[in-house]
Amino acid sequence: MKNVNQIIIKKPHLAWYVKDVKKLSEESVLEHILNYGDWEDVQKFIKIKGKKETATLFFKTLKNKRNNYLPAIKSYFSRYFKENV
Repeated sequence: MKNVNQIIIKKPHLAWYVKDVKKLSEESVLEHILNYGDWEDVQKFIKIKGKKETATLFFKTLKNKRNNYLPAIKSYFSRYFKENV
């Protein structure tokens, strides 16, 4: 798997309200995986993008005025990436 969109394409229920999951940005794919996926999905994303790039994408979206991370997810992965990158 070379593209993170392949994770969402194989599991469209992670973005059930999106008409065409192939058009999602990497930031959006990460958001859906962290919010609704399992640990295996997170590890697949990290394997494709690398831990540093995944952390960069995550923190980039947190800086946006609006994001859709669940509070518990935002808290957990903020600590996870700060300690593991």
